[in-house]
Amino acid sequence: VPVYNVNHLFGFFSVFNGDAISNVNLIKGGFPARYGGRLSSVIDINMKEGNNKKLHGEVGLGIISSRFTVEGPIKNEKTTFLIAGRRTYVDVFLRPITKAISKGAFSTGYYFYDLNAKVNHKFSDKDRVYLSAYLGKDVFSAKVTDESTNNNVVSSVTIKPALNWGNLTTSFRWNHLLSPKLFMNTTATYTQFNFRAGASFQLDQTDLVNSANNTSLSASNYKTSGIRDVGAKSDFDFSPNNNHHVKWGYNYIYHTFTPGIEDIQQSGTGLTAIDSSFGSSKIFANEGFVYLEDDWEISDRWKVNVGLHASGFLVRDTFYKSLQPRLSVRYLLNEKWSIKASAAKMTQYLHLLTNSGIGLPTDLWLPVTNKIVPQQSWQYALGTAYLYNKDFEVSVEGYYKAMDHVIEYKNGANFLSNNEDWESKVTAGKGWSYGGEVLIQKKYGKTTGWIGYTLAWAYRQFDEKNNGKKYFYKYDQRHNIGVVVSHQWKPNLDVSGTWVYNTGNALTLASEKYAALNNSTSFLSTIENAPQLNSFRAPSYHRMDLGINYHKKKKWGEVVYNFSIYNVYNRLNAFFIIQSGNELKKVSIFPILPSLSVNFKF
Repeated sequence: VPVYNVNHLFGFFSVFNGDAISNVNLIKGGFPARYGGRLSSVIDINMKEGNNKKLHGEVGLGIISSRFTVEGPIKNEKTTFLIAGRRTYVDVFLRPITKAISKGAFSTGYYFYDLNAKVNHKFSDKDRVYLSAYLGKDVFSAKVTDESTNNNVVSSVTIKPALNWGNLTTSFRWNHLLSPKLFMNTTATYTQFNFRAGASFQLDQTDLVNSANNTSLSASNYKTSGIRDVGAKSDFDFSPNNNHHVKWGYNYIYHTFTPGIEDIQQSGTGLTAIDSSFGSSKIFANEGFVYLEDDWEISDRWKVNVGLHASGFLVRDTFYKSLQPRLSVRYLLNEKWSIKASAAKMTQYLHLLTNSGIGLPTDLWLPVTNKIVPQQSWQYALGTAYLYNKDFEVSVEGYYKAMDHVIEYKNGANFLSNNEDWESKVTAGKGWSYGGEVLIQKKYGKTTGWIGYTLAWAYRQFDEKNNGKKYFYKYDQRHNIGVVVSHQWKPNLDVSGTWVYNTGNALTLASEKYAALNNSTSFLSTIENAPQLNSFRAPSYHRMDLGINYHKKKKWGEVVYNFSIYNVYNRLNAFFIIQSGNELKKVSIFPILPSLSVNFKF
């Protein structure tokens, strides 16, 4: 089931709850034929099945958030369940603190929650069914109040900005063993993602002398976008022997896109009441694909994965089709040293439209249309890996990707701009990304971890932007470093540390600003002109995190005490940057954050 937004708290938490996950597989290149519809990477995540022997659980109580997980058999070993949930309560502490500091003039709050649930039942040795669901939401709100008295008139102004987004996914899967060497998975899926941003305004004026002059005005403006999918697929796995695996299957998805609906309400003394919605209309589309994939270990040295992915997309009486060959080869020079190479063509019928400015990001999922064609890419990778003393593995890999028909906002357009249809706000062009990676990893022993370094470039080029010249993409990050170390100090005590660094994103600064008449209304709007796109580099991002776990055995299970510090040396990294005239203001939202939690396992 595709998940269209993977972040809680603007990236501070993942939407994937580690307590509910059995394994994670990251594929950055050499995509097998069974994967399609994306140009970037694949994160394939599987949920736990649920313990079929006895009831197990875990409860974690912390300063920032709490969580729980319960799994076990329902009636017998044939039916199992799993439920896992989390909830932060930053809002409980933050709202009264900000209100007290501002003396009631300002308060803010944020929280997220998510819930994973899964049930599976074994009908026979050949048939098993699974039902799983995920629900999660982020909610940010604020309240700004200003009160004043002038000529016996008391005025009160209240502004309430709000921002929320969330995912809902469900799937029903039937696993059937057709023969000892062939089995089938048939799955029905549903997923949706919604994003809503805006604010409400309230003005109250009280005349202390003449109550007949009292006035009250209220208004609100919210913009909503989202995507909803209903799909079905079947996948077949055939294994003639342990070294040869053949996969094939098909997939169908019915998409419903809400590119951007604006809701405006207005009421009050002497005003005509307004309650209207306008903006881009919903778009309905059909997507399908079939694939054939052969994963074959030809000899002790040679292994190859070759396949073909064929897809189609129907929208507004326009049909797009694509054939995408895939090839990945691995060769063992000896028992410790291997070389691998891959080439893959990818087609993406969904566009992720991002802001290139320096404000709060509001990324949108949008479909191809009769005016906007699919994105395509060819990606090549070549790498080598060496195993040293069975403990250390060193890998080096280079990659190159060329992309066509990627889209961007035109100059001056963004998610919150006027109510023009989104197709009139975008332009299509080309993109390139290439670079190299080095990873040194220690997998065994009391001390484990890795050091990774990436040198990368990312460019975009559009005829209607930057005078047609190539420029750095928003996510161009020249250097990226990650260091992770974990040490088992004692059988019941372990410590870990993480340090990350990356070059700041490329951003656009406005060099001039002027007023212009909106095309669709009589109101004046502000247009910012930026002759050179993404020529400004945000400050580099880096931080260190530390954690300590102390385990204590109990008759009924185990207690784990965790103390962790996020951003140990209090690096005030820029979450976003505000430009006010010639001044830039860095907004940081995560300073040093110590946290203490207690986890109960039974």
